[in-house]
Amino acid sequence: MSEVNIPSIPDLGSRSDEITIFAGPCSVESVEQFDEVAACVAGLGLTWIRGGAFKPRTNPHSFQGLGEEALKIMRDAGEKHGLKTLTEVMDSAHCELVHSYVDGLQVGARNFQNFSLLKKIGQVTATSHKMVLYKRGFAGTIAEWLAATDYLTAEGNDNVVLCERGIRTFETATRFTLDIAAVPVIHKQSLCPVCIDVSHPAGQRDLVPSLAFAAVAAGADSLMIEVHPNPPAALSDGPQQLTPAQFEVLVAKLREIAAVFGKRIV
Repeated sequence: MSEVNIPSIPDLGSRSDEITIFAGPCSVESVEQFDEVAACVAGLGLTWIRGGAFKPRTNPHSFQGLGEEALKIMRDAGEKHGLKTLTEVMDSAHCELVHSYVDGLQVGARNFQNFSLLKKIGQVTATSHKMVLYKRGFAGTIAEWLAATDYLTAEGNDNVVLCERGIRTFETATRFTLDIAAVPVIHKQSLCPVCIDVSHPAGQRDLVPSLAFAAVAAGADSLMIEVHPNPPAALSDGPQQLTPAQFEVLVAKLREIAAVFGKRIV
């Protein structure tokens, strides 16, 4: 079956000389944990911190997130350190609640084609124009992804970032297969900025830097990188999270690479 041709989506912003990093732990676990990461992120001159409040786990017995308590922790840390906050919305019933606490709302891969949720987020952000970071499903095509973006923008919020986070293939050496070609393809077909989540396709922290370097070289407008003070003790996705010290080293290298392309990391 041939792909549907998707026209460029108008008025969704222009390419920038800045590369935004959305950094933070997979899950918000405590005030102390999140504050330590926030201090690191702010200390590096970055602008956004992310963290999971409601967690879509494959196993229902796994940690499900702290819910509203996590949202309060994020809000307080953001205000303390001067950072914008981003978290995932899992359910339409949570949209207003999440919207009231954070600066950006994330649609996760498992809700890629949850059209009722996409519509609701579009409605809730119609006036505020808060950023919506929309992750590609691990079995979704780029054409399906771009088409579904209209559910988010239909009510007037064009502040949408498309996040490639790896697709599922026959390869088992990595957690997912990063589709790096998605960056130039989307740039050809849409004005939406493109984010690359380099943690989930890696699945292992030692692979994260290489994927981040590739993302910058491919022209990504932003990166998502998971950071945790003590990854072995993390309640979710510990193996793929960097320590603050490792993250600092990575950001320094990314700034050098970004400069080659006339860009800067923020």
